[in-house]
Amino acid sequence: MAIPLQAPFSLAGKRVLLTQAGEFMGPALAAQLRALGAEVVCSERPLAEPQAAQEVVQAAGEVHVLVMHLAYPAPSTRVEDVQEDEWRDLFAHLVDPMPRLARAVLPQMLQRGHGKILVMGSAAALRGQKRTSAYSAARGAQLAWVQSAGLELAPRNIQVNAIAQNLVDNPTYFPPEVQANPKFQERLQREVPLGRLVSAQEDAAFAAYLCSDAADCFVGQVFPLSGGWAIR
Repeated sequence: MAIPLQAPFSLAGKRVLLTQAGEFMGPALAAQLRALGAEVVCSERPLAEPQAAQEVVQAAGEVHVLVMHLAYPAPSTRVEDVQEDEWRDLFAHLVDPMPRLARAVLPQMLQRGHGKILVMGSAAALRGQKRTSAYSAARGAQLAWVQSAGLELAPRNIQVNAIAQNLVDNPTYFPPEVQANPKFQERLQREVPLGRLVSAQEDAAFAAYLCSDAADCFVGQVFPLSGGWAIR
């Protein structure tokens, strides 16, 4: 794994709960948060079961920052072919855990008078793509929740924000053989103003910043992180 980026802020003294830490961006996030001094509690448990969120938070104990990293494969399905099980599975894994996690973690944050929730979302909710109607709908629901929850919790010194990412260098979606394909490189040049994938370290460093006290001024914000791909 590449060496995490350093930053002019610290997470020392912060206890961070990172969900589904073994998937997608989880390892890069955990490494970066720890490099900046956070104590990271990694949970690899899927959260679709109704009781899972409460049990994960209870097992974590004290949580200053919750990183809602909810991962689920994005199916490629024509809109007329999306079946009930695909729609329900996506919402069960990506959306339903959010209010459950909030119910579990907010009492202690409200009692302390501070806290942060960061949602690792997707730019698929910001720009239409073919064959992703159900996935984009679930990711869009995540971002709508962030905006509303962030507005409500800001006066109580709890900041809720989201990163809406796409085209980040990660082997889950872009393994080496895909990146080496000339057609994929042509796509990057055509669709991504940056001209390359966002690195996992860049993504994780920004997430770490939003988990820090330096980012107290951001509430209910959705930050696209896609090398400009999400710009219409």
